[in-house]
Amino acid sequence: MASILDEYEDSQNTRQHSRLPNANIGITHSGFVNVRLEEEKPIFNKQRIDFTPPERINHLAVCNNQLCMSLGKDTLLRIDLAKPDQPNQIELGRKDESKVHKLFLDPTGSHLLICLSTSECLYLNRNTQKVRSLSRWRGHLIESVGWNKQLGNETNTGPVLVGTSQGIIFEAEISATEGSLFNTNPDQYFRQVHSLEEDGKPAPVCCLEVERGGSENKYFIIATTRKRLFQFVGKLAEGSEQQGFSSIFSQNQDLLPSFQEFPANMGYSEITFYTPKLRNSPKSFGWMMGNGVLYGQLDYVRPDSLLSDVQVWEYTPDIDISLNKPISIVLTQFHFLLLLHDRVKAICTLNGQEVYEDVFPDKFGTLKKMIKDPVGGLVWIYTERAVFRYHIQREARDVWQMYMSMSKFDLAKEYCRDRPDCMDMVLAKEAEHCFQNKRYIDSAKCYALTQNYFEEIALKFIEAKQEEALKEFLLKKLNHLKQSERTQITLLVTWLAELYLNSLGQLESDGNSVIFKETREEFREFLSSSKHKECLYNNRTTIYDLLASHGNVDDMVYFSVVMQDYERVISHYCQHDDYSAALDVLSKHCDQRLFYKFSPVLMQHIPKKVVDAWIQMGKRLDPKKLIPALMNYSQMGSTQQISETIRYMEFCVYELTVTEEAIHNYLLSLYAKYKPDSLLWYLEQAGTHPSEIHYDLKYALRLCAENGYLKACVLVYRIMELYEEAVDLALQVDVDLAKSCADLPEDDEELRKKLWLKIARHVVQEEKDVKKAMNCLSSCNLLKIEDILPFFPDFVTIDHFKEAICSSLEEYNQHIEELKQEMEEATESAKRIREDIQEMRNKYGVVDSQEKCASCDFPLLNRPFYLFLCGHMFHYDCLFQEVTPHLTPLKQSRLEELQKKLAATTQTSKSRHRPAPKDEGDTASLGKGNAGTSREQIKSDMDDIIASECVYCGELMIKSIDKPFIDPKKFEEEKSSWL
Repeated sequence: MASILDEYEDSQNTRQHSRLPNANIGITHSGFVNVRLEEEKPIFNKQRIDFTPPERINHLAVCNNQLCMSLGKDTLLRIDLAKPDQPNQIELGRKDESKVHKLFLDPTGSHLLICLSTSECLYLNRNTQKVRSLSRWRGHLIESVGWNKQLGNETNTGPVLVGTSQGIIFEAEISATEGSLFNTNPDQYFRQVHSLEEDGKPAPVCCLEVERGGSENKYFIIATTRKRLFQFVGKLAEGSEQQGFSSIFSQNQDLLPSFQEFPANMGYSEITFYTPKLRNSPKSFGWMMGNGVLYGQLDYVRPDSLLSDVQVWEYTPDIDISLNKPISIVLTQFHFLLLLHDRVKAICTLNGQEVYEDVFPDKFGTLKKMIKDPVGGLVWIYTERAVFRYHIQREARDVWQMYMSMSKFDLAKEYCRDRPDCMDMVLAKEAEHCFQNKRYIDSAKCYALTQNYFEEIALKFIEAKQEEALKEFLLKKLNHLKQSERTQITLLVTWLAELYLNSLGQLESDGNSVIFKETREEFREFLSSSKHKECLYNNRTTIYDLLASHGNVDDMVYFSVVMQDYERVISHYCQHDDYSAALDVLSKHCDQRLFYKFSPVLMQHIPKKVVDAWIQMGKRLDPKKLIPALMNYSQMGSTQQISETIRYMEFCVYELTVTEEAIHNYLLSLYAKYKPDSLLWYLEQAGTHPSEIHYDLKYALRLCAENGYLKACVLVYRIMELYEEAVDLALQVDVDLAKSCADLPEDDEELRKKLWLKIARHVVQEEKDVKKAMNCLSSCNLLKIEDILPFFPDFVTIDHFKEAICSSLEEYNQHIEELKQEMEEATESAKRIREDIQEMRNKYGVVDSQEKCASCDFPLLNRPFYLFLCGHMFHYDCLFQEVTPHLTPLKQSRLEELQKKLAATTQTSKSRHRPAPKDEGDTASLGKGNAGTSREQIKSDMDDIIASECVYCGELMIKSIDKPFIDPKKFEEEKSSWL
């Protein structure tokens, strides 16, 4: 018992054989040689568990790697298959004659139901050793349980369905946790929800299954009796899953539930399901009943029935339900296993053929039951004295042959993707099938993927006069050739080109324009294929000859373009005066070198289109390389060429933001010569600082001066920061312009004043306008009336300046008054400060004899101390220790220096107190006075540092709020002292 599942032994006396017929496919000329180096392992591999039970095995249940078996009368053995060497044996403790009728284990492997023949039911949880009785279940012989896969967990089963031998379906729920004070039973409730009948009489509920699926999350309940299969479908309200399934049955009370019935009856039935690993709901089912096995798919979308593609596999003659009834059934992906009393049969669900039979020797006894673990996928069979386990390996390896024989080629290819020899056979069979059904294109696609002889298939399509299919076949073959197979690629490329050209010629003569365009696009894609570019380039002469022989000029030009022979094509168009076509080729393939070469010719004939093409190329063209052609035709060309030249230059400057000086200078010259209205606007938006502009300032100044554009010259002078020249030139144009120039040197007041004086002199002497001169005085705050008076002639009366002179005098008086007021305020402030100082000198405080130092808590009057206005009192040395850590390094060094000086003066004072000669009395007296004065000054300086404010109430306390109480350098030392 220590190692039940550690070792296995193959049963040597079993008889196994496969009944799958050797399908002779007969596909000739395949490139694969089918050689098996070793015998394939069987799909169903049986192993006997090395385990001898101490008592006979009554029942066995397996789920989620948890195995439970009933031994003898009163023993239950539990094994966790992950730890097979740690079995757990439990005694049921039954004293009566009851026997275990059935075992039911939930999908999690946590909840075990033990149904007894005395219509009682026991419950055992995986995490406990205590078997508990379900009192509400008493009196019902349980035949089936429908577990709740959605809500069930390790501690609670959720609502489950229970079928009895009397045809009653109950709804129940079991909880492994202890109940309340008034309810200690694990069964939460147990209520009847439905009953099943056969021939008007109650029939035992053989099987129950509860599933949820579909887009609407409906619940599907399947219940079987001996010869009937019932379906119940319903949708629960949101959040009502915990309330159970009674509403689903109540929805079907008025109508007879959907069911299928078969006449034969062998006293029981069993249903099994197959669930793929990546799905939560079963995909197919198999129902073992009297007539045979009902097999089909589960469709959760159909509104009328859950079952689809249903078919019946009738029992073979060696299975007589009156003598040799099938015991159990298990469904896998492509087979179902039938358990008889001495053997196991495997039947393929695709064709209904028996593919495997395994006979058990008599020494193990009669086979009792077959069970499949839905989680692990293993199949278990047991007798009273032995336990067997089936491994199912590569179940789908021969499925492709069956699908191929059924002409389901997509499914056949799906199951032989990793077997190229089988895939080749399926493809060849599919190609032949499509050819016989006149689906030539599909046949060609499949033939191209096979290893059959190329010549044979090509001749086959030629004889059938299917050029399109032949073309498809050649294309597919070409795509699957390796780059090293140069000869084959060359052959296929030239052959396909000939086929395409024949097809294009035929379609053009027939007048079928739609298909002609599609075929031409397909042909051009073929010519421009990057995969075969090397082959087309090496054989371009042959392709040119083929195109010329068919008179296909358009495609010949296209092929030339594909081969990047643009220069030849464009030269051809230019020689035939088809400049627009040449420009189209240039614009389509965007070769900058050819643009620079052919633009002069094209600019001469189609300037607007050429400039449009340049603009479309954008930054891919270098405008500097186009300037020679532009300058040539701008000097000798027409007005249209000149306007297009300006348009392209503007595009370069304003759209592409080109910063090349040559481009900006050329645009300036064009503006100055042909478009003067835009010259000043260009200069204004180009920038006001030399670092911002991209044209040559001196060139622009000379250009504007030669053409007499004075305003533009002023603007250039301003940018060059030649403000005097700008003002002088602006005075020839407009005084307001000169004023705007005079205000530019903001940081140089002397220069500004000089410029404004120029303007004032011009206004007075040239325009002889006194009012304008006064306006200049008001426009610039640097000018005074006395500055501009010398510019006026002697005969001008003072009446013209009366207001200005009065205004100037008023400003001077106001400034004098402001100075007087500031002096009075300063005098008053000094007086108040002197009064405050005198008041502070006379201020005092009273100290009680019992007062203590705020730092050391010792009597205050024992040593020198300080008293602060806030009420805190400190000894001198205590305050010194409190303040010093908070001082800046500079003040700390200053304080140390003062201490040293104080100590030095103290030492000197002590030496002076010694008896001195009489003739030195006056000198000592004088020295003592000086030392006293020095000490008082030192103490005053120290007080300024350490006693400038209270250490508890001043800024030092506020500034130290973010400092830790313990110095980080001493933290570890302080921490260790506390341990």
